[in-house]
Amino acid sequence: MIKINEKIPEISFDIYNPITDKDVKVKLSDYNGKWLVLVFYPADFTFVCPTELEEMAHLYKDFKKEGAEILSVSTDTVYAHKAWHDSSPAIKQIKYSMAADPTGSLSKLFGTYIEEEGLSLRGTFIINPKGILKSIEINDNSIGRKGAETLRKLRAAKHVSKHPGNVCPASWESGDDTLKPGMDLVGKI
Repeated sequence: MIKINEKIPEISFDIYNPITDKDVKVKLSDYNGKWLVLVFYPADFTFVCPTELEEMAHLYKDFKKEGAEILSVSTDTVYAHKAWHDSSPAIKQIKYSMAADPTGSLSKLFGTYIEEEGLSLRGTFIINPKGILKSIEINDNSIGRKGAETLRKLRAAKHVSKHPGNVCPASWESGDDTLKPGMDLVGKI
C-alpha cells in the first residue's frame, strides 16, 4: 500500500470519459503536473455513492480552479460506468472521468480493496503534481464523505507546498492564518 509522501508507482487503467462518451487507457503519470484527487467508492448503482459523486460533480469547477483533476474509481468496468452515467440523474452531472478497476489493482495499491467482496472501501487520496501522495482518507462503506472537506484539504496541501515550513491548523481555509512550528501565527499569506 502506498504511504504519505511516497511517489505513486506507474499503473495503467481504463477510464470512462463522460465528456467524450469514450473509454480510454491512461496511466497515473498522465496526470503529472497537476493535482490529482482519487475518489474510490464501492460500486455503481448503489445508494451512498451517487450522493458523493454528485457532490464532487458540483464542486468540480472549484477543483479545476485549483489546478486539480478528479478521478472516481470503483471495481466496475467502463461499460458499467457508462450505463450508470446514462441512466442516473445524479451521475449524469459528472464531467470528470470514472476509472475502472475490475481487477482491483488500483484499489489494492491504495489499500482500499476488500478481498472477500471484490469491492473498494470509500477512499480519497490527494496526489501532488510530482506524483507524491499527500492525503489519505479511508472510510467504512457506510460512511459518506464531504466533498467540500476534500477541497479544503487540497487547498491546504497546495498552500503548504508553496510555503515550506508553514502548517495549516485545524479547520484552516484559504486566507486564514497559518502556523510556523517554533513561532507564532504566520499571518495571512
